[in-house]
Amino acid sequence: MTSEHAIRLHDQQPSDSDVESEVLEGLTSDPKRLSPKFFYDQRGSELFEQITELPEYYPTRTEIAIMEQRVDEIAERVGPKASLIEFGSGSSTKTRILLRHLTDLAAYVPVDISGDHLLDTARSLAEDYPDLEILPVAADFTQPFDLPSPRTMPERNVVFFPGSTIGNFAPDKAVELLNVMAAEAKPGGAAIVGVDLKKDPAILEAAYNDSQGVTAEFNLNVLRRINEELDADFDLLAFEHRAIYNEGAGRIEMNLVSRRHQTVNISGEIIDFRKGESILTECSYKFTCEEFVAMVAQAGFEVETVWTDKDRLFSVQFLTR
Repeated sequence: MTSEHAIRLHDQQPSDSDVESEVLEGLTSDPKRLSPKFFYDQRGSELFEQITELPEYYPTRTEIAIMEQRVDEIAERVGPKASLIEFGSGSSTKTRILLRHLTDLAAYVPVDISGDHLLDTARSLAEDYPDLEILPVAADFTQPFDLPSPRTMPERNVVFFPGSTIGNFAPDKAVELLNVMAAEAKPGGAAIVGVDLKKDPAILEAAYNDSQGVTAEFNLNVLRRINEELDADFDLLAFEHRAIYNEGAGRIEMNLVSRRHQTVNISGEIIDFRKGESILTECSYKFTCEEFVAMVAQAGFEVETVWTDKDRLFSVQFLTR
């Protein structure tokens, strides 16, 4: 039986020096960029949960509706005694839909780069599912990581990757991530992946430029985090949030744009910004179902089933190895 006190974090987080080198590499490149994984410290994770409840942000509520409608079919495909491995678990809202129906799981393994947020979520789940072994792993899931050994040997591993987070990776990097997922799933395993579909650009741009400014605060939070963790001196008021849909590339591009010429000190290194210069903080690729089939095939996955809403805004896809 799992209790709050029995939850132990399996910590495989990257070191501070790894974070510093990656941030500096991105901000000294041309064009400047930051990995979206740096959004998700405790504050960033909380802000993203607020984003998912905004009226303009259709992906979360649409994906939840699909899962609630199709959860019996999903559970049937997962099968008995599986280990459910969630990449980027966040608050595990969608996971609870599965856990209510996957009553004979061997274990639940949430994986997230934000260790504090992950541990809070795991403890909350342990209260509601005391008979489920929960093994949280703090790690950068874009790189191979070690799975903890559950008490009950799983019959198969099933990776759960909701939220269309797969779209945050350029196509070659997405294939690399799918290869990590395939390695964790192992032969005979599977994956459940949320995939945002191509649609009217106006719907897309509204979703990433909400009227309440929560997405802007979420975007700027990455600079606050760098200030705190890497002894930097970003002036958050000197940058503005901007998100546009690049139809040719099939992706939303989220940027932080410098309002003026300025310099920023990060761990003793001076970074120069021109007025109007952007930091690309996130790309969110959208797919046709055919495009997604072709991409996952490069990692040895096959798309077995696709579930969508009636307006085909979003999809939940079941992949097998």
